[in-house]
Amino acid sequence: MRLITHNMLSSNIKGVSNGFPLRIEAAKVVEKAVDFNPDFLKNMFSKIEWNALVEASRTLGYSDLPENSDPSMLDSDAFLRSFHHALLELHLEEGALVCPETGRKFPVSKGIPNMLLHEDEV
Repeated sequence: MRLITHNMLSSNIKGVSNGFPLRIEAAKVVEKAVDFNPDFLKNMFSKIEWNALVEASRTLGYSDLPENSDPSMLDSDAFLRSFHHALLELHLEEGALVCPETGRKFPVSKGIPNMLLHEDEV
């Protein structure tokens, strides 16, 4: 699971008011090369919850993203490449996503998060 996906997932358990961002418990992280596309990154920048991305990337062992960001950074090739690597090339292969409110763990297996809810959580 790429961090771009993580940045868009939240816990939808009944009664949860704060299900984002899901905490990552990583058992296996892999890096997969993806073609660099600065235009895609510039378009995605405003859609990304920056603090969640920074926290998630650090959890996966990548600490090159700045703590804060602003659109002027999109002019820097170095920033775009760091953003690209964190967003698209880091993959949570095995582990879990944890609801910040309930502590419910959603397993991630072979890079696929299982966000299905139990009957009593709907």
